[in-house]
Formats: sequence, structure tokens, C-alpha cells
Amino acid sequence: MTDPNTPAGPGGGRWSDLDRPPLNATALRRALVRPGSLWTSLDVVPSTGSTNSDLAARAAEGLPEGAVLVAEEQSEGRGRLGRTWSAPARSGIFFSVLLRPGRDVPTERWGWLPLLTGVALATALARAAGVDTSLKWPNDLLVSVDGEERKAGGILAERSGDDAVIVGIGLNVSLRESELPVPTAGSLALADAASLDRDPLLRAVLRTLEQWYGDWRAAGGDPAVSGLQEAYAAGCATLGRRVRAELPGGRELLGEAVAIDGDGRLVLATEDGVQMPVSAGDIVHLRVAEA
Repeated sequence: MTDPNTPAGPGGGRWSDLDRPPLNATALRRALVRPGSLWTSLDVVPSTGSTNSDLAARAAEGLPEGAVLVAEEQSEGRGRLGRTWSAPARSGIFFSVLLRPGRDVPTERWGWLPLLTGVALATALARAAGVDTSLKWPNDLLVSVDGEERKAGGILAERSGDDAVIVGIGLNVSLRESELPVPTAGSLALADAASLDRDPLLRAVLRTLEQWYGDWRAAGGDPAVSGLQEAYAAGCATLGRRVRAELPGGRELLGEAVAIDGDGRLVLATEDGVQMPVSAGDIVHLRVAEA
């Protein structure tokens, strides 16, 4: 594990990479944790295994809704189905939030939370970073790098106990081409974003997430009434494409992605004219199919 305070080059020290200053936890708390806000606490740690795991442990001890945990570096960051997420210290925004929607939203609608988070993330980055983004169903944020779609962010929502959901977000901000874990990865820097300052970017994401979550919760989790279903469909790069859904057991489903239904499932129109909804939990991989 690399400690963000260890030397990164000649001279060393936490400021050795001047393009990647640490987050200002005090200023972030002052801006976001206030009376009437969703956000009730905000902590920034230099390094941890997984912010989702850490926050889940705190949630089990009765931590109130609205807790935010940010890490400058994660050694065991993960995505769906146990896939790993890694990046150099301070090269991105890696955080988790604790939500308890149970009083207002039926549990069958909680599956919209990763999609809601995607809409909030894309909306915030369009405003704060001046970068065009799109969403790959169900949990990826895409940016354009030299005309090619690349994954710059991921979302992982996990149940915690009976009444809580931990939503984790990983966003590559200043990641350089030589630092990419895979060629299909991207970052805001590679997408020529207007701003790479992580403090205002994190504030924008959390404020937009608060707004969307508040509207969705006020609507009882109804994705149509809250405008969430329409907003997600408008920003979803998966819709309108011929895709191959790889299912457990080696099964495949081929078809055109035509809609996001009221349960947040992707609806595929197959070649035999049948419309098949698939949920995120049913998918191992979702790939664009070759013509």
C-alpha cells in the first residue's frame, strides 16, 4: 500500500506531486455539513482498504444517515462482482455515503440508488468540470478520450443491515495515460476537463446527489414522478445500441437496448421480437455487440 504522505519523487513529502494536493477536509465540512443538509459528517482519511467496508462497519454501530467517508487512496477498492478499482494516491475522488431511505422508499425501489448516483455524478461533472459524460448501464461513468468512450468512474451500492445502503463512488480525476490500469480506462484529465480541482468537484457531486436523492425520496422512490427515469435514459449511452449481455452460467442474451423500465432494469429487444428486461444482478458483463 502506498501512503499518500510518502515520497513520490525527488524531495518527497505530501506535496511532492504538486498536481495532486490533498483534499481540504475542514473546508469540505464547512461547505457541506450544515443544518438541514443530508450530509451529517464528512471524514477524509489518507488511505484505507475500502470506504464502503469502513462505512458499513460504522453503519452497523448506528451511524446516522448522511455520513460521508473519503479516502485519498484505496488499496482494496472494488466494483460490481468483486472487481478491483485502483489508482494512485490523490489522483481521483474515492468516497462512500451512508443512506437510510427505508422510511420513505419501499425496498423494491432501492435498486434505483446506483442509477440515481450516476445521474448526479454526470450532472455535477458537466457543470463543475465542463466535461461531457455518459452513463453505461448500470454503474459506469464514461468520458470521451480522443473520440473513444472510456470508463472514468464507477458506482457500487451495497445493502448494510436492514435499513441502510452504502453507495461508493470512484472517479479518476488526474490519472495520466501511463497510470491507467487498463487501456479502456479514462479520467477527467484525459477528457480535457476544464477543472481538475478535487475539492469543488467533490462538493458539486455531493450537492447534486443530495438534490436528486431528496427529490427521489420525496416521491416515495418513484423514478417517473421524481424525473429520475427520464434523466437516466437521456444520459445513458447503452440505449439504442446492440449489446450482448453475458449472464451467469455462460448464457448470453443479444439484442438492442431499448429502455430502462420502472424497476431500473435494462430492456433488450431480441431478434425474435421479444422484449427482455435484465437486472444489474443478472449481468456478468454487458458489451456492445459487433454488427
